[in-house]
Amino acid sequence: VEVTWKSKLKQQFPDPSSYAAFMGNFSSATGLITFFSMLLGRFILKRTKWTFAASIPPLTLLSTGIIFFSLNLLPTAWAPLAGLLGMTPLALAVLAGAAQNIASKATKYSLFDPCKEIAYISMDDPEQRTKGKAAVDVIGGPFGKSFGSILQQMLILSLGSLAASTPYLGLILFLVILNWVRAVRD
Repeated sequence: VEVTWKSKLKQQFPDPSSYAAFMGNFSSATGLITFFSMLLGRFILKRTKWTFAASIPPLTLLSTGIIFFSLNLLPTAWAPLAGLLGMTPLALAVLAGAAQNIASKATKYSLFDPCKEIAYISMDDPEQRTKGKAAVDVIGGPFGKSFGSILQQMLILSLGSLAASTPYLGLILFLVILNWVRAVRD
């Protein structure tokens, strides 16, 4: 999502100073929303079951991802709403992408990371807990990022552009999130 969003961001803000101003506001909003999400996350983790808390990050990414990708793939369908808001579909896509990125970071730090650590606590064997955490942190995270980057590059190279690969990236995101939600429920 982030690469597609940044390409739209460059279209919306071709001037370096307006791009920098937007990114400054984006960084401030990310920090502020993440801070309040961490406070809310503590409340959610104390008052709800692990499955509910662990479902929030993928469902947040799913909902914001659907909006972002539909804005990119079907901008004319969003034109009436964008017009009511005094924006173009491109500007609305940039804001939706920003919201998606902010929500992604906020839910990662406030719920995903704590839920991941709670999952290790349920392991009875301390050695198994240590090895499981090491495998996920040392191998799983970097492997997932590398695989995602390679897949994205393969799509761009085979289809000729980021714009042509966007529908496939949206489909892949949707499938990954559905499997993520299924894994949380299991």
